[in-house]
Amino acid sequence: MTGKSAAERRVGLLNGFAAYGMWGLVPLFWPLLKPAGAVEILAHRMVWSLLFVAAALLVIRRWAWLGELLRQPRRLALITVAAAVITVNWGVYIWSVNSGHVVEASLGYFINPLVTIAMGVLLLKERLRPVQWAAVGVGASAVLVLTIGYGRPPWISLCLAFSFAIYGLVKKKVNLGGVESLAAETAIQFLPALGYLLWLSTRGGSTFTTEGAGHAALLAATGIVTALPLVCFGAAAIRVPLSTLGLLQYLAPVFQFVLGILYFKEAMPPERWAGFALVWLALALLTWDALRSARRGARALAGGRRASRSAGATVAAGTADATGTTVPAVPAGTASAARPAESVPGAPEADPLEARP
Repeated sequence: MTGKSAAERRVGLLNGFAAYGMWGLVPLFWPLLKPAGAVEILAHRMVWSLLFVAAALLVIRRWAWLGELLRQPRRLALITVAAAVITVNWGVYIWSVNSGHVVEASLGYFINPLVTIAMGVLLLKERLRPVQWAAVGVGASAVLVLTIGYGRPPWISLCLAFSFAIYGLVKKKVNLGGVESLAAETAIQFLPALGYLLWLSTRGGSTFTTEGAGHAALLAATGIVTALPLVCFGAAAIRVPLSTLGLLQYLAPVFQFVLGILYFKEAMPPERWAGFALVWLALALLTWDALRSARRGARALAGGRRASRSAGATVAAGTADATGTTVPAVPAGTASAARPAESVPGAPEADPLEARP
């Protein structure tokens, strides 16, 4: 690893910690917006997020994607679905935090990887390894235990987990950068959100102009609170391996869980501890299996590359055929050159930094 790549990775890790740290600490922000209700906060978040992201895109002059997107109705339809799903996710999360359900909201992001895997099996017909099946089974048991503990299904957690899993699936099909995707989604949300805020103002129910300049500034800051972690995440994603980001993602629900217990003083009876323990066991199984698979894939890929280099060296040196004639070296890049190692299923994706010229 060169000194430059080491520095880049450190920057990536710092941005990753910043992104997931901000997402983990955001429950401290939403109560500051009271007496605004969850729907008003959500509408302000949509409006101000678009303005903030549009300003950022103006600064970096990144607009080429927009014309291409407008010429692709299918991608526009997927962006609309993503905007609708993330609207549900944002709204439920804001309401849950301001209604005293921070711990249950954190559970939604703990079980999100399990829901994503289950959706992959049901919708994409993916095949799971035995440890992944075990993790999904343990996660289902955890939901059952928590249902008994709460006296009802943990619908807040399930709504957050399923909405975010669907959002991730749609975003994968859209294949648009994080900042660009947020700009497109909030552009779709903008007019309905602005219309709601204007309607609320005409009815005298808006708090934006009635609770002082500080309150108005906090509502406007919802755009920064939404976009800034995404910018940090984007900076991390191009500098550190996906396996590292996969581990960092657990920081956010851990912070939320700790805040729910220690700061918001939410109750945690034994049956809830049991349910959360099962969820954490399922996540530990998933993490262990993913790391083991990544190590195996990396070793296989490295072995294939060594074999390819060895074959290339042999060809370059030249060999003697049956008549004693020396076979000339094969120029790199020709059809007869040594075949490169094939990609190995389960191997970690290449670090984008390593792919740079």
